[in-house]
Amino acid sequence: MQEASIQGRVIRDMIAHVTNDNLIGRKIKTGELRKKLIEPKWRCPECFQMAEIIMPNFQMEYLCRREDPRTDYVILQLHGGGYIGAMRNAYRAFAGLYCEVSKGMDVLTIDYRVAPEDPYPAALEDAVAAYEWLKDAGWRSRQIIVAGDSAGGGLALALCMYLKDHNHRLPGGLVLMSPWTDLTASGPSYFDNFERDPLFGNTTDSLIYNRDYAGQHDMKDPYISPLFGEYWGFPPMLIQAGGIEMLLSDSIGVAYKAKRQGAKVRLSIYEGMFHVFQMGMMMMPESKRAWREIGRYFEVLTGVTVQH
Repeated sequence: MQEASIQGRVIRDMIAHVTNDNLIGRKIKTGELRKKLIEPKWRCPECFQMAEIIMPNFQMEYLCRREDPRTDYVILQLHGGGYIGAMRNAYRAFAGLYCEVSKGMDVLTIDYRVAPEDPYPAALEDAVAAYEWLKDAGWRSRQIIVAGDSAGGGLALALCMYLKDHNHRLPGGLVLMSPWTDLTASGPSYFDNFERDPLFGNTTDSLIYNRDYAGQHDMKDPYISPLFGEYWGFPPMLIQAGGIEMLLSDSIGVAYKAKRQGAKVRLSIYEGMFHVFQMGMMMMPESKRAWREIGRYFEVLTGVTVQH
């Protein structure tokens, strides 16, 4: 088994140290700190331009490269945060990385409504609205690649299930980082990695156990927990997960089920890594490798290797 890099272990241990703090750690694990986070206004790098789009129930941000943008595919990004955390600057940085590793695809990131103020099905409704907005803007379904991390990864799968159930064409591909697909928290990794996960481990008082999003709805509803849905006809997907995260079985279960039902799936488990370790961006070898893998996925999916 491959061990994490030195940088990866240092960052992993730092996360564990902070989250084990009785006061701050609990607020991180429950999502309370995320909800109250106040960030400085994000400064869009000169190489990009960003437009804010006001929808009836939420807002969106459309990022594109100023020079040599691609016009054949577009990325719809659905952010994480346990369905209780709103958009934040890290996902604006994600949008820039998606644009770069795809060699210039535009990225639409949505600030969908979150619980407890707006529980299910608000997030799904907003994801569907954003998908339809892209189609109304002239993009064909097959030209749309949906990317999401954690809750956003689960939402990406729920979106596809909704589209299929309502006889709409599905997107051309999916990129899923540590997708949260089982809100019942019943997979083996919730127990096997309970003491190893630096972000959610050693407590059941965390956002992965709350019902704020689901409310009184059945937690096994595939629109809430896509693990329990059907994957016939799904587009090719790349799933990345950390080897020590409690949500690991959420990824393994979806990959296994989707493959058995005919979908093309690449599951990459990064040993020693934590939930959404791609947040490390360019700070550690594992996150660098993950983003390179996403770039290769785009090349294979689109059949185009773009060089500048």
